[in-house]
Amino acid sequence: MTENLAFMTDFTRWLVDAAMVTRNQRAGELHRLLCEKLVDLGIPLWRSSLGIELLNPEFEGVQVRWIAHEAHIETLPRGSDGSDYEGSPAQIVDTTRKPFRRKLDGAASNMALLGDLHRDGATDYYIVPLPFLDQERTAHLSFASRKQGGFSEAEVTALGDAAMLFSPYAERFMLRRSADTLLTTYVGRRSAAKVLEGALDRGKAEMITASILIADMRGFTQYSDTRPIANVLSTLNDFFDALVAAIEAQGGEVLKFIGDALLAIFPASDGQPVPTQPAITAALDIRQRVTALNAERAKAARTQIRFGLVLDAGEIAYGNIGSRTRLDFTAIGPAINHASRLLELAKRLDRDIVVSESFAAAAEGFDFQNIGHHRLRDIAEMQPVFAIAQEA
Repeated sequence: MTENLAFMTDFTRWLVDAAMVTRNQRAGELHRLLCEKLVDLGIPLWRSSLGIELLNPEFEGVQVRWIAHEAHIETLPRGSDGSDYEGSPAQIVDTTRKPFRRKLDGAASNMALLGDLHRDGATDYYIVPLPFLDQERTAHLSFASRKQGGFSEAEVTALGDAAMLFSPYAERFMLRRSADTLLTTYVGRRSAAKVLEGALDRGKAEMITASILIADMRGFTQYSDTRPIANVLSTLNDFFDALVAAIEAQGGEVLKFIGDALLAIFPASDGQPVPTQPAITAALDIRQRVTALNAERAKAARTQIRFGLVLDAGEIAYGNIGSRTRLDFTAIGPAINHASRLLELAKRLDRDIVVSESFAAAAEGFDFQNIGHHRLRDIAEMQPVFAIAQEA
């Protein structure tokens, strides 16, 4: 009893310090330090695996493995068949919420993982569920040994205690990662960072200079009225995949989706000119991606996608707007309004990429096509408008 209490006290103090050292890193680094610490304490650990179910639009979960002092990380994409998970020790502990142990003494096992571990020289396997407060997410921590005879009973007890102490720190890392992932997914990376830094006051906005990109899908209303909803959602997702990939590749940030439309910005760094080249590159990439997408859709006899896109530049207010209980971290300003009016004009002129006068003036050296002066809704004076030719 006294010996176990001493272990728990020393280990707890070490874990607090280790968690502080790794607080700005992923949970995998704390797991690596945990495994190294257990080895230092004399536990014959050869392999350990930390599995955590994620709240992530791309990945079901993450598996962090430590094998003979080497760390490996594997993510499980959403939509995977889960064949490795069915009937596995991980599924058993996730379902029963109880530890599972199996001596790997050569007896046949119907679990593929245990068979693989035995062939690699493992003699004992122990896995425990981590008691996260968030019961919607499952997590487990497993240990394997190559020592003859496997873990002793005292070592199994120590591993179980270590896992319980490790659990709240693992959940803390997971919750932080989930918050960062979800905010980035729904409001964009730059906006997510601002919110996590504490930019929560309603009505407070930062004045920034940026290139603005607004785009939408042509004929979407008619398309959505005449197609099954599954087709509409699939087409929208394909369209936005093409746009977002091109924008983010150039450092742009998508602020919002509105129906079939998208608003993105390319903020200027402090004291630097408005970044027009990344926005131009993104626009041209979008044109190419939609062309490639349409080629694939033609093979499947699906409707071709047509789009309109506007590039503008100017000063915008970037911050929190909304009610006391529901905020939107977004951008507003005359330049945004101007860009939306240009998008209407692009449709009337049947142009895919239209550029404002302010953007064209800022983008020195690029050969835009002058398409004349045009009247924009709610703007008194005729506006010079430019385009990027199809051959650009």
